[in-house]
Amino acid sequence: MRTLSRYIAGEVVKGSLIAVLILLALLNFFTFADELGDLGQGNYGLASIVQYLILTSPRNFYELMPSAALVGSLVTLGALANNRELVAMQAAGASRLHIIGAVLAGGMMLVFISLGIGEYIAPVAERAAHTLKATALQKQIASRTKYGFWVRDGDVFINIRQIERPENLGDINIFKLDGTEKLHSATHADKAVYDGKQWRLDNIFESQFLADGIVTEQKAYADWSSVLAPNLLNAFVISPENLSAYELARYIRYLKENEQQSAFVELAFWGRIVNPAVTLVMLLVAAPFVLPVRREVGTGQRIVVGVVIGLGFYLFDRTFGHLGLIYEMNPIFAAFFPTLLALTGALVAIFRLRLT
Repeated sequence: MRTLSRYIAGEVVKGSLIAVLILLALLNFFTFADELGDLGQGNYGLASIVQYLILTSPRNFYELMPSAALVGSLVTLGALANNRELVAMQAAGASRLHIIGAVLAGGMMLVFISLGIGEYIAPVAERAAHTLKATALQKQIASRTKYGFWVRDGDVFINIRQIERPENLGDINIFKLDGTEKLHSATHADKAVYDGKQWRLDNIFESQFLADGIVTEQKAYADWSSVLAPNLLNAFVISPENLSAYELARYIRYLKENEQQSAFVELAFWGRIVNPAVTLVMLLVAAPFVLPVRREVGTGQRIVVGVVIGLGFYLFDRTFGHLGLIYEMNPIFAAFFPTLLALTGALVAIFRLRLT
């Protein structure tokens, strides 16, 4: 029986990985076509687009895994059923329950692969992808360090310590060099607000370094016509989808300590927690479609069923999550309910079969 279990688990893993790579290739193709609309803007060329696709692939791999597991298991187990291999296994003493257990064992391997990519690779790569695109489009050199966000545009260096929103900044330092690459002026502002056309600086202290000395000036406010664009800052604002579960937990604690709204981040955190279970649930959903052997059901039909169910679950899960935020549902309930509903439906369908 161990040999049969390893065989079934191996086929499920192989089929699911092939499915996720095919789905990822299709998604990257459509993303590439969409990114061509920005081709030629700033320094955003074909090489940048390819780098962007490579960096966003880990997150897409992580998000596609549940659907790929469903499609892959439907195709793989369906092929075993059509070739009467499942019948032969049951004739050799393997119950349907044993077959489902082997499928879930393969699912656990997929879960570990997905978790490794989703927690350790995807967050870093996703942030790098957004930074790459934003920097290339704006023709600016930008980076984020422990000393805040830095951007360079020609002879102007801008340091921003606080980014509440892309249009609302705090603790800004502006350094300007002269033609000989010497410091010409240093300006500090407590706050900067973008009105759609230009920036407004508040509580400004400016120092100009002249040949005969230093001239200082203080202003309550002033307009700042900078090339710094809010779109560039979007890459550096914390996005819950681009954080690991550990980073999300720390961010939730920070928001609560500062008495800020944390529901959106909590939903993202619990979504991370439930995601591994979604892959296993999708494998259970596939079981009732393949265990009753029907030779007239082809591979194409199973792929269509898998895509429809996977897409339907994805849309329902996202919609219910947004409704949970709108109606202030418990984040744990909003994150787990779609998966629990799918699990209930799968178990009901499975127990209607004869598992022995």
